[in-house]
Amino acid sequence: MKKASFYDCALSRLRFALFLFLATSTAFAQANKAALSKPATLKERAPDVFKAKFDTTAGIFIIEVHADWSPNGADRFYNLVKNGFYDGCRFFRVVRGFVVQFGINGDPGIQKFWDNANIPDEKVKQGNLRGYVTFAKSSLPNTRTTQIFINFGDNSRLNSQGFAPFGKVTTGMEVVDKINGTYGQMPDQDLISSQGNAYLTKNFPRLDYIKKATIEK
Repeated sequence: MKKASFYDCALSRLRFALFLFLATSTAFAQANKAALSKPATLKERAPDVFKAKFDTTAGIFIIEVHADWSPNGADRFYNLVKNGFYDGCRFFRVVRGFVVQFGINGDPGIQKFWDNANIPDEKVKQGNLRGYVTFAKSSLPNTRTTQIFINFGDNSRLNSQGFAPFGKVTTGMEVVDKINGTYGQMPDQDLISSQGNAYLTKNFPRLDYIKKATIEK
């Protein structure tokens, strides 16, 4: 019998490691999808202060969240990041000098569960200054769900409209500044919700996006 070479053994180990990685990644993705299909169950309380790392096609930035600024907002953001909601999300609205916005899931099968998963409004305790992070909402009360924006500049006029920041970018604001703004506000939010990343990839292929968002340990 021919004896296996060192190369053959190394290749076998590599293949096995790759198999385990793919199997684990698939199981993790399936678990996340199952969890994200039930917004009402994702109610874990956020730590008083925590950081979320966003690895994007433009680079890495970190958001530091303070739960006392917006408890409902902090809890919602914590659960979304922890369960992979923002992974793959495109930065679909980029208005220079104003905001960059994201938070519509690229899978319509997941997004549909969150369209009406609203959280209550809260008192604005921090201003919408450069680098501060806030949930988007409509003019109606209690309409915050999953979309958030990062302020490019001083948008204090939003304070009186009830936009309550829950965190701020502490590392990588220069990355946020260079997120592709070619398309401005052109992407249709209703079509993103109903068609997901397929719509964005086809019509706005140069959009930057989040590769992975994680809670920092």
